[in-house]
Amino acid sequence: MGRFPSIAASKAKTGAQKAKVYSSFAKEIYQTAKNGGIDPNGNLSLRRLIEKAKKEQIPSDVINRAVEKAKGSGAEDYQTILYEGFGPGASTLIIKTMTDNVNRTVAEVRAAFNKVHKSLGVTNSVSYNYDYLTLVRFKSDKEEEIFNTLLEQGIDIVDFETEDGLITITVNPNLQHKLKDSLEALLPNIDYLVDETGYYPKDKVTLNEEDRLEFEKLMRILDEVEDVTNIYHNVLLEEE
Repeated sequence: MGRFPSIAASKAKTGAQKAKVYSSFAKEIYQTAKNGGIDPNGNLSLRRLIEKAKKEQIPSDVINRAVEKAKGSGAEDYQTILYEGFGPGASTLIIKTMTDNVNRTVAEVRAAFNKVHKSLGVTNSVSYNYDYLTLVRFKSDKEEEIFNTLLEQGIDIVDFETEDGLITITVNPNLQHKLKDSLEALLPNIDYLVDETGYYPKDKVTLNEEDRLEFEKLMRILDEVEDVTNIYHNVLLEEE
């Protein structure tokens, strides 16, 4: 479907992967509550994040502990930092991290690239070839009604695609909440199969077998870095 990723509705995760997902959500919920307030009714970003966490089957006690933690006056403070890098072949990557220790995180991310004899780039050395967008995907047969409603409400749609009963909509991130409010008013029981704000490549590349194996190795190493929360790349995967 265009240049956007094919994302499976469900993904098998090992215990270690689940623990990392829980940790990443806990950090983000904590920081969002700390920055904007612990009441989801008054902090729309927190409310949306908690909804997404529940959708991803994050346990309620993980969510509640993160919100409770934000009530305190602890000095813990997480930053979201992006790293850009050049992988095997013509691959490029944007690595999103959430960290309370920048020196530790950059050292671990750089070490991952070093292990495949590749390197990090400077700011905008990679990201100029990506678009920062919000993407939602869901099932519906009301594509014309949805499209017209969004236009009537002044929502600037970057892309609107339909395929096999699936609707994929992309907008600029500053319209994320307005888009979802509109969709949920029109489709009260909407079930988002994809609900992501991230970096999407303008073009994708195909790697030869040697480079693909090295790229997969790099992805595995990066995924093991505790502070890494998302990896965006321009590689065309076989399942797409």
